Amino acid sequence: MAHYQVKIAYDGTQFFGFQRQGSARTVQSEFETALLELKWQGKSILCAGRTDTGVHASGQVVSFHLDWKHGCETLQKALNVKLPKDIAVNEVSVVEEGFHPRYDAKFRSYRYRIYCQAGRNPLRDRFAWRVWPSVDLDLLQLAAASIIGTHDFSAFGKAPQIGGHTVRTVLKTEWLKSDDDQFDFMIQANAFLYHMVRRLVFVQVKIGQKLWEIEEFVSGIENQSEQLPGLAKPNGLTLVEVQY
Repeated sequence: MAHYQVKIAYDGTQFFGFQRQGSARTVQSEFETALLELKWQGKSILCAGRTDTGVHASGQVVSFHLDWKHGCETLQKALNVKLPKDIAVNEVSVVEEGFHPRYDAKFRSYRYRIYCQAGRNPLRDRFAWRVWPSVDLDLLQLAAASIIGTHDFSAFGKAPQIGGHTVRTVLKTEWLKSDDDQFDFMIQANAFLYHMVRRLVFVQVKIGQKLWEIEEFVSGIENQSEQLPGLAKPNGLTLVEVQY
């Protein structure tokens, strides 16, 4: 029996998040159903990050033990046959026995996409948050730069466990204008709080629209203030990469 690390992508629109939740349709429940058809005898797969309802992934990592007599490419093909159309296996490899996709991760990277348009666009709404009025890119970049470093982000999210610490180290942030009206927020950190990226994006968008002062944002980072109001929609968020 081998220990496998599997990189997966999914469209989170029709899922109630990653983690198994009773009879609800989740990424974990669908993946484990596919594994059972390959005679998997485990109780639960492990993952790098438990994404929320409606959040997507292009680089989620899961691991599990499986008695598989063939190669990794064959396992990848077999899983993709069994999985629904909104989940895909992109890579399979064998890892050491003690590997844990969450606790062994050094960095995680997310992308949040917005588009600025007065009217909604059904062809874009699945993977982006529509924002109007438009945003000032220079203000977005100024706000993003203040996030970098080690801070107490309690104003922007909650620890995954009750009583857990809220200090996180953000290594990179950047806003990229990828189209006339489309902006991508890229962020890399050692770990994230619950709702942290979506709350950071909401406040930055308000700054970019000149509805909030950047000083309020910086104060929330530096002074561990009460949780700031507002949460960007889940559909714009994608877990892009987990690095080990």
